[in-house]
Amino acid sequence: MSTGTDRDEPAAPAVGQDTGQHTQSGSCCGVSACCTDAEQPVDPGATLLQAKTEAGCGCVADHDGEDGLPVLVIGAGPVGLATAAHLAERGLDFRVLEAGPEVGAAISEWGHVRLFSPWRYNTDAAARRLLEPTGWTAPDPDHLPTGAELVRDYLVPLAGVPELAGRIHTGTRVVAVTRQGVDATRTVDRDEHPLLVRTIDAAGTVRDLTARAVIDASGTWGHRNPLGHSGLPAIGEDQAAPYLAGPLPDVLGRDRDRFAGRRTLVVGMGHSAANTLLALAELAEQAPGTRVSWAVRSASVARLYGGGDADGLPARGALGTRLKQAVEAGSIDLVRSFTITRFTVPEAGSGEPGPVTVTGDTPGGERAIAADTVVAATGFRPDLDMLREIRLDLDPATEAPAKLAPMIDPNFHSCGTVPPHGERDLAHPETGFYLAGMKSYGRAPTFLMATGYEQVRSIAAALAGDREAADTVQLDLPETGVCSTDPVTEDRLPGAEAGGCGTSCATEPAVEENPASCCGTSDQAPQPVTVGAPAGVGFATGRVHGRSGDVERGEG
Repeated sequence: MSTGTDRDEPAAPAVGQDTGQHTQSGSCCGVSACCTDAEQPVDPGATLLQAKTEAGCGCVADHDGEDGLPVLVIGAGPVGLATAAHLAERGLDFRVLEAGPEVGAAISEWGHVRLFSPWRYNTDAAARRLLEPTGWTAPDPDHLPTGAELVRDYLVPLAGVPELAGRIHTGTRVVAVTRQGVDATRTVDRDEHPLLVRTIDAAGTVRDLTARAVIDASGTWGHRNPLGHSGLPAIGEDQAAPYLAGPLPDVLGRDRDRFAGRRTLVVGMGHSAANTLLALAELAEQAPGTRVSWAVRSASVARLYGGGDADGLPARGALGTRLKQAVEAGSIDLVRSFTITRFTVPEAGSGEPGPVTVTGDTPGGERAIAADTVVAATGFRPDLDMLREIRLDLDPATEAPAKLAPMIDPNFHSCGTVPPHGERDLAHPETGFYLAGMKSYGRAPTFLMATGYEQVRSIAAALAGDREAADTVQLDLPETGVCSTDPVTEDRLPGAEAGGCGTSCATEPAVEENPASCCGTSDQAPQPVTVGAPAGVGFATGRVHGRSGDVERGEG
């Protein structure tokens, strides 16, 4: 049967391919029916590997994982490389598969933008332990790095440490994950088949790789939400593709010519939109004729203006404050309650390439906005097509792992923190498969890198058979904003009350049990944040607050 490898050349050997049969030894300490299909740990609270290791079983050394197969990690971003670091420390065999030409390829696309959180929250502990013996010096823990600095000063050196070098395969895109020899409908003996990952490289060569476990840390970058309403593309949105820009164009640098002296419409109410809007406002001061419109579906933008000086990440608070000032000064034309229904592009042969007409419904009737470029800052969703042949347990709303979803659901999770969670919360019915990092949050927009680092530490511990370490999960997160019902800014509808945490915080445990709760205060003083290439004003990590406060403020 074909494995899907290009027929013009022989199939490449699978990474970690089975090299032989088990040694039948009859019995082994710590488990029953050792080295047979019926083996089980004597201690029901232990894994097979843990039981054998603790008992000093010789066949553990002979067989690393399942017949010596590696763990395959999808994505060489911060969480993917942190996964590799933890697997390396555990002595587990692994490979990292990265679609881009270099590690951190997605981050490099927004390298001109600063993160909100300082270096202290952006590096992983296992990664630092591997880096330090190489002479690597940790950056200033209080400095806010740009995306380019994150790649240059952390990801590239990490990829070069001896424990990871040679195990990272760039230019290798994963197109599917499945079980070797069975599809998603097969139940009997399913777990006896290794996981299979199909890849395609830059030359178009297709290879099937087998693995004992797969950790998908590929993120959501490049898979944006549509601009239309109800989760669907607007009529004509596909035809308008040449007029659409990604969420974080380099307005003041690489992409300046596309925006200078032209009309730009920014759609969205996350931090990606705020970054781009402020850069466009600065460009308008430099380039005559530059006009900026901002369309949102809500009647209020208080959620994005955020907590100002009370935000625990000062750069993010400053972002909202500066955006509010730019709107009030008239540098940005804010169009509220605008729901896009269709795009109309110029007819072929009309001569001029633009503008595109964006039509939307408003409380006052239909309205049309002409723009040379539309910046689609509408957030992201995970690519699940590549996972159709494995068994996932996903929340139907957020598309996050079902156990994780209640902790991050933006409909109820009004604060920017999440409780500690690890391997048990990220596991799926497909044994050995995990979503980690931003992709594990599905459509929820509140991910922080520090959360992803703890996720993969726990997963690596579980794969190594260290159940106690896997279940001991802790998070050290910054204060992440005030409650969604009490923004410091004044973009409230009539009748909205100020003060206190409001009922939206009732979805969280008592504040004293959660020192990183967004209902607390921050000891950090606000920091001025400037707009401009290459510094930017903060990477878009999603909405500061959940949507549970929207109704209280009359937001739709």
